[in-house]
Amino acid sequence: MQHDQLHYSMPPYPQQRQPEPGLAGKMSPRPDHGETSYQGSGRLAGSKALITGGDSGIGRAVAIAFAREGADVVINYLPDEQQDADEVIALIRDAGQKGYGIAGDLRDEAFCQLLIEEAHRCLGGLDILINNAGKQQFVESILDLSTEQFDATFKTNVYAMFWLSKYALNVMEPGASIITTASVQAYAPSAGLLDYAQTKACNVAFTKALAKQLGPKGIRVNAVAPGPYWTPLQVCGGQPQESLPHFGADSPLGRAGQPAEIAPLYVTLASKACSYTSGQVWCSDGGTGTL
Repeated sequence: MQHDQLHYSMPPYPQQRQPEPGLAGKMSPRPDHGETSYQGSGRLAGSKALITGGDSGIGRAVAIAFAREGADVVINYLPDEQQDADEVIALIRDAGQKGYGIAGDLRDEAFCQLLIEEAHRCLGGLDILINNAGKQQFVESILDLSTEQFDATFKTNVYAMFWLSKYALNVMEPGASIITTASVQAYAPSAGLLDYAQTKACNVAFTKALAKQLGPKGIRVNAVAPGPYWTPLQVCGGQPQESLPHFGADSPLGRAGQPAEIAPLYVTLASKACSYTSGQVWCSDGGTGTL
């Protein structure tokens, strides 16, 4: 009998390369974000969420899931990702929810402040912040890791998380939730992801410390730590080209995860079902058991 999980694409994957930031629509196989499969049950009814990196990958899957669970959603993305973003906004609205897109670079503090203000204005409130946008570039040696890349990775993965969370507190009320996309790289770093792994460790420490700060205010802070997931990050230099066809093959499930498979963790953490859960990092890595 064929195992259920085999309806997802198994390695080897076709050799491919895109320039950053990449488009999900140009990947082969195209990632599954839950476009046709995710069915909601009202777990986030009435919620108002901002999701960074919501055009593709994990952010796109979370946006689709949130909308089908009853949330209104604003997604942020880079201008080059407009094609993917338009598809997501249409899917949010098809679910009967308000959907908006705000393009811009999170490496700029002024834009991060503006993004929070605009999301709050569009939605009439802000209950959930998903710090998901990320930068990942494989560099084999520290000798080849430029200061420019190091800075861009930290600005995208760490500074933006700090800025957005800080400004979100100006509009969030008790019961709100902040969820950050960390990574198993925080605990088991790859040699060629030196800068990226450090930022993911920062995400984890930030989550745990901020949860202690905001607990008395009734705001929960958590993180999700993905393992190998099939997203544009991987085909835009996140993995070395020679490794890409077998990406995720060494996991116990024998393949990379699809974004649709991790979105339910974000839904659960954001929902009232997890009203006593804060300062936690939930892992989804295909059975490796990193955490």
